[in-house]
Formats: sequence, C-alpha cells, structure tokens
Amino acid sequence: MVSDRKLKILFLATEVEDLAKTGGLADVAKALPQALTRLGHDVRIVCPFYPQVQERLKEDNHLHSELSLQLGNLQYLYNIHQLHLGDVPVYSVDYPPYFSRQGLYDNGYHAYQDNGERFAFFSMAALQITQSLDFAPDIIHCNDWHTAMAPFFLRNELADNQFFYRTRTLLTLHNAAYQGVFDLDSIPFHQRFISALSSDHMEQGNKINFLKCGLLTADKINAVSPSYAAELLTPLGSHHILSLFQHRHRDFSGILNGCNYDDWNPATDPLLPKAYDQHNLAGKAECKAHLQQYVGLPEQADTPLFGMVSRLTGQKGFHLLLPALQRFLEQNVQVVIIGSGEQELADNLRALEAQYPDKLIFREGYTSKIAHWVQAGADYFLMPSLFEPCGLTQMYSLAYGTPPIVRGVGGLKDTVKPVKPNGSIDDATGFVFSHPEPDALLDLLMQALTLFNDAPEAFKQLQQNGMAYRFCWEETAKNYVSLYHEMLLPAA
Repeated sequence: MVSDRKLKILFLATEVEDLAKTGGLADVAKALPQALTRLGHDVRIVCPFYPQVQERLKEDNHLHSELSLQLGNLQYLYNIHQLHLGDVPVYSVDYPPYFSRQGLYDNGYHAYQDNGERFAFFSMAALQITQSLDFAPDIIHCNDWHTAMAPFFLRNELADNQFFYRTRTLLTLHNAAYQGVFDLDSIPFHQRFISALSSDHMEQGNKINFLKCGLLTADKINAVSPSYAAELLTPLGSHHILSLFQHRHRDFSGILNGCNYDDWNPATDPLLPKAYDQHNLAGKAECKAHLQQYVGLPEQADTPLFGMVSRLTGQKGFHLLLPALQRFLEQNVQVVIIGSGEQELADNLRALEAQYPDKLIFREGYTSKIAHWVQAGADYFLMPSLFEPCGLTQMYSLAYGTPPIVRGVGGLKDTVKPVKPNGSIDDATGFVFSHPEPDALLDLLMQALTLFNDAPEAFKQLQQNGMAYRFCWEETAKNYVSLYHEMLLPAA
C-alpha cells in the first residue's frame, strides 16, 4: 500500500511545454508536475532561462534574485526568475553566456560546442537553488542526459551536505540514444570533479558520458514505457551501454507517459474546422477536406489519406518508409508528411513528391496548428519508428480517430492494439508490424488500404476503439508516486 505522505519534489528539465520546447520531454515536464501537484504533492520545476521563457515573464509575476556559484577559480553569477505553470512554481536559471540563445541545444544546424559546460552548470545551479529556497526535496527528478549530472554532484560534491541527507534521485530516460558525450577538457566546470570520475563514467578519448554518470549515481532509473525499459536491457536496444543497464536492472523500471487531453481532444479542439467525437465522426470528413484543400491535394473523400508529423531522423523509420512509399503511391492513396530535420531525408521526400504531386505532399517545418489538422484530417497516421521510447503522437492519433500504423517497439507496442493478421478488429486500435523491413511496412499499408476500401464499418470500429482509450497523466503520476515512495529512507 502506497503511503499518503505528501512529498517535496524538485523536477529538473531543460525544456518545458508553454515555455521552451523541442520535443516530448517538454510535454512531460509540464504535464507530470501538474498531475503530481493535483495529487497534493509540493512540486517545483527548474529550467534554463531561454529567450522564450523571457517572453513568458512579460505576462507572469516573477521573483528575481541573484546567486553566486563558486567552483575553484570559476565564479558564476546568475539570476533566478520565478513564474508559474498553473499551480506549479517554475524557477528559471538566467545565465546569459549559456542560455541567451535562440536554440536550446543547437543553432539549427550544429549542437553548441559548450553543451557539456552549459548543462553541467545548470544541474549544479538547480541544486543550489533548492538550498536558497530552503526547499529540501524528498525527490529530485532528473530527465535525460542534460540533468543526469545532478545525481553525480549529489553523490560527490554534496555528499556531506546535511540539507540533502534524505533526498533521493530519480533519472528518467526519455531517449537513451542521446547520452551527452563531451571532451572532458572542454568542460572547465568539471575540473573539480575529475578525481570522482572512473572509466565507467567515460568514453575513449578522455570523453565524459553524462548519461553514464547519472545511471551510476541515481537512486532509481526509469524509462518512459515498460517496453522501452525492457528493450534497454537487450543488446539490440541498449544504445551500446548494455552492461550499465544490466548492472542497474534492480533499480530500473518503465512508466508509460500520459497524454494531455485538454490540448488533444477533437470534441473541443479550437484549431479544427469542425468538432467531432467518438459517437459522431461526421466532423472528421470536414477536417479531411480542409486538410486536402490546405496542402493542395484533390478533395476526395473516398481516397484514404495517410498522415505523418515527425522529426526527420533515422530513428523515425524513414529508411523503411521511403522505399515502401515508392511502391505504395502507385495505389489510389494520398500521403501528407510534415516535419523537419535531416536535409537528406527532406530532399528524398521532395524527390518523391515530384514523382507523385497529386498523391504526396511534404511540408518542411512544424506548427501546432498543422499538426492538429493532420491528426484530425488523416484517415491513418504513420509512425514506423526504429525505436520509440514512448511516443505521444500515436496517442493523439488514437484520440482523433486516426488509427496509427506503427512498428511494435517501445511505447508504440504499449499503446496500440494490433489488428489481427486475419483482419479481425475486435479491440484493435491500429496496425502493428515487427520486422524493420520496407516490405513488412508495405504489407501493413496494403492491409490498411484494403480495410478502408472494402470494410467501412470495420474501419469505423477501429477508429472508435482508439478514441475510447485514455492514457491519463493522473494514472502516470500515481505510478511515479509509488516509485518515489520506494526510494525514500525509512522514517527517522
């Protein structure tokens, strides 16, 4: 039985929805602290003070203070700004040399050379902030490599600090493929801690691995879905650090992310031309026509439209999708792909678009509005990822009655119930394939096409099945609270 003790939780994240965002971490960094707060816990978020956060301060009351962080001969003078996301206080670290940049992690083309220094400083500053606030956390919840040094610093620099005597650390892995590997010589901030580093923290060539530092020192570790946690314990899915995951397997678990249905609900979505819900799908046809008109495709209600909103990276399965589309576009279908990222993939999509201008539309870039239009206007949603720690867009597509076509990995496996090989729907919510081969994806696309064309009632059942599912943040938060309580020291 989980204790009803209310906890003090310090949540460290380098991006937060409504403040600054590049991906799904930001969604979690807003939604989970808010859900934990609704359960009665005292949660504080710490994030960097990017220009985007400064814009928010114009409409929010804020408390300004100055702190000094001294490490050897290095002194950092920085400011703290306070704002709120709902009922959750946010403390933002303002150090212009590191965070007064338009990009969070890169300049649009290349990662910043000083990212190691930037986020090592941020992790230590966050620990100093909680002391300045006299907020002794029961739990410090860290996220990905950017904040993975916080447990390392607690275990070393602050090991004898009584303020943190009862504090325990959790490191959540949103994508362990990104590990934060840097030349140690490029991080002056770390010179004081060299004696605490061993070969287990390092890579060849005198490089420090931030994620390894966190994995070795956090009290508990979790991934953002049960299946991704299981994959990280396998040679194929471990992102080349299998021995470390196996070493910590007793402290390792998976908790599925939730979905923010306040923002993603076709019955109340203000961005849609027509609302609809599980019991009345009529408005979805108008959303489809609107999307076709917007991107310049023929307005054909009977032609199945396959949508995709994604970063253009190898992880998202484009080397499976492009060969499959080359053949699939010979059918009577339409495809809309929205995204940005690797230039080679963008060029390949444009070349394919030139071959099939009345069937494939690729739009480079991303806006929230077009993402909502694709979710509502498409008949199917494409997500053939090589790996997917959790994924949120498949949850959105389920909510919008747009059955996802996914590869059965990570959170996709945990959230999409597959149509059976014989075409039986039952409780299915989408199509799932396993083998990372273009032919396997093409076979699934053809099955989806056949269902749409030949079995409209079964297709409607598939839509409604998906819309009935809910992945609520309240349940996710309760699972985290259970994990937090497992971590606590016995009462004194």
